[in-house]
Amino acid sequence: MNQEYITTHPWSIIEEGFDKELVQSSESLFSLGNGAMGQRANFEEQYSGETFQGSYIAGVYYPDKTRVGWWKNGYPEYFAKVLNAPNWIGIDISLNGQPLNLANCKKVAHFLRELNMKEGWYKRSFVATMPNDLEIAVEVVRFLSLDLDELGAIQYNVQLLNADAEVTVTPYVDGGIKNRDSNWDDKFWNITGIDSKQNRAFVESHTMKTQFKVCTFMGSELYVDGVKADEIPAVKKDEVSISHTYKLNLQKDETLTLIKYGGYTVDRNHPADKLVEVANRVLDQASKLGFEALLQMQKEAWAKIWEMSDIAIEGDVKAQQGIRFNIFQLNQTYLGKDSRLNIGPKGFTGEKYGGSTYWDTEAYCLPFYMATKNQEVAWNLLEYRYNHLQKAIENAEKLGFKNGAALYPMVTMNGEECHNEWEITFEEIHRNGAIAFAIYNYHRFTGDYSYIPKMGLEVLIGIARFWYQRVNFSEEKQQYVMLGVTGPNEYENNVNNNWYTNYLAKWCMEYAVDQAKIVSESYPEDYQRIISNTKLSPTEIEDWAKVADNIYFPFSEKHKVFLQQDGFLDKELVRVQDLDKSQRPINQKWSWDRILRSPYIKQADVLQGFYFFEDHFSQDELERHFDFYEPFTVHESSLSPCVHSIQAAKLGRMEQAYTFYLRTSRLDLDDYNKEVEEGLHITSMAGTWMSIVEGFGGMRVVDNVLSFTPQIPEQWKSYSFKINFRNQIVTITVSHKGSSFQISGDDSLGIQVHGKSITLMPGETVNT
Repeated sequence: MNQEYITTHPWSIIEEGFDKELVQSSESLFSLGNGAMGQRANFEEQYSGETFQGSYIAGVYYPDKTRVGWWKNGYPEYFAKVLNAPNWIGIDISLNGQPLNLANCKKVAHFLRELNMKEGWYKRSFVATMPNDLEIAVEVVRFLSLDLDELGAIQYNVQLLNADAEVTVTPYVDGGIKNRDSNWDDKFWNITGIDSKQNRAFVESHTMKTQFKVCTFMGSELYVDGVKADEIPAVKKDEVSISHTYKLNLQKDETLTLIKYGGYTVDRNHPADKLVEVANRVLDQASKLGFEALLQMQKEAWAKIWEMSDIAIEGDVKAQQGIRFNIFQLNQTYLGKDSRLNIGPKGFTGEKYGGSTYWDTEAYCLPFYMATKNQEVAWNLLEYRYNHLQKAIENAEKLGFKNGAALYPMVTMNGEECHNEWEITFEEIHRNGAIAFAIYNYHRFTGDYSYIPKMGLEVLIGIARFWYQRVNFSEEKQQYVMLGVTGPNEYENNVNNNWYTNYLAKWCMEYAVDQAKIVSESYPEDYQRIISNTKLSPTEIEDWAKVADNIYFPFSEKHKVFLQQDGFLDKELVRVQDLDKSQRPINQKWSWDRILRSPYIKQADVLQGFYFFEDHFSQDELERHFDFYEPFTVHESSLSPCVHSIQAAKLGRMEQAYTFYLRTSRLDLDDYNKEVEEGLHITSMAGTWMSIVEGFGGMRVVDNVLSFTPQIPEQWKSYSFKINFRNQIVTITVSHKGSSFQISGDDSLGIQVHGKSITLMPGETVNT
């Protein structure tokens, strides 16, 4: 099966021709979202072939009880899952009593899907010959409104091509939905009310256990050749669904158009007893504006997003399509409006990973949102973690930690840990460091220190307390060691002294010491509040500093590199290039026993530390570590190629950097991992943006100054992007002739390019 079936186009994702084998992959690739809800690109009409139905509501989840054979103290009791929500897109079509179903049509011709990323809509069209020999042309346009984020809209056109026919159109809402990834096949939703009024319908429901209340609604309008048909629908409802059926006699060449509005109102945002009332208001607004006006609003909203976040590449359409697809999906998933929400690894495109928050947000996504949005968006991501601090303290308490030590969860919806693989839940504790690094990164980039005295220092205290308790003193080494951990490389579990984790622990404690000093001196009122809340003492701060100053790091004198963990050199060091290709990917071909004994690295581990803390190490040290570890890296994590691309670019190895970039940018479009039907890799998409901006563009903040070291792949003619640096918009264009810089607004800005200081003035272009 050919997975590279997407037509190359700079602004659209296009599929030409109907292939049943590709339906589920396309359902992922053509997914829609607006930050508040999202859905896979399922057909509106009936389809009896293989399909993965999925609609999701941001922040609505279910605690699916953990399913493990061996229960251990500290295990989370459930895995929080984003729920497959009631389905509002359904529109059954039948002609002379024959249902439209692409799985059993005699012929499907001119099949075309397009996801227009520039304007934020999805279109599907085809000509079908039905089993009863009726030939019809269908065109469907769908979008989820950015302006009215509880609303989605569908325009469904059916034209009769070869005969007159009775056409039956049945829009419906189906609440009888299950998750594909349910552990116990629990009933996730309880339907509490189903109502119909004229051409509108409402299904009220709540989630079991978590008690989120949701109203799923629809409204429909019918037209024949553009003239409104005032048909009264026949209403049918059962315990979980409601449908409206319209029957019309159409003549050959006439076109029936159904406009369907639908969506969700949720008690996260409205009083629980007003959800139907609010849904009616949304439908009133939609009906008053109409489909075309709503679509025009959608185009304008996306134009504003692209104005700031676009990366334009000249001379390489596949690369251009790849980066825009990544930027588009990131914006569909999270727009930063609500600090209660976060960015799940699959976004609204599937159920894998439970739709929950991982350390991916702080390590990979924050830089994208800081540079392409206003800083309030990044603030909201940090506030999300502050709001979960008490839960992080409770998570640590379950594992035996005391005194306000905080362990942020590997996977969460509400701050509680809900990941149940012991080697990750208990041992992949480096996630704590990513939270602290994000606080540092936010201050470094925005220049805004206010988060730290207001919220951040309390987070840093909890994290420092965790690391202080997690290490122990080795009499043998006369240093502090960290036993039984899993680093970012999940192909090594339960190892001692993972260098990356040890280095993060040291840095986190030192950073907490420094910030406590600054806040105590410059924000005394905040500091007193924090001391009162945390019972922090000067002695405790001194203890952190002493431990941080004496942490052990495994090092090889022979190779002059830090070792990924104590026993790394005991492995059989066979490079990936010498591994039989039939053995790849090893996570599908090998037993876990064999993987854990191998030298193979799933994703950047030591090199992740060199990415975070590159100013702590020389270029020679980076080169030595890159040359030692990259040959053992299989890149079987979506988060791996971007870090390696950035570092290859820093080392001036642009061909290698470009190869890694293409891998990360087209990971889903070309389905490198052969799993795109499960959903997209949303958080790694931010790494694609980083590969260009931080990798090729060399963007950094050095000594409080925005800095660039631009390079360009030989495959490109030019590329350009914008950065919102401290509320000043800088435009960078790079070609083989050199680079140019512009600044919008009224103020000048000093930057560095290849180490040279330059002042950007409004209205002027600086060429280097």
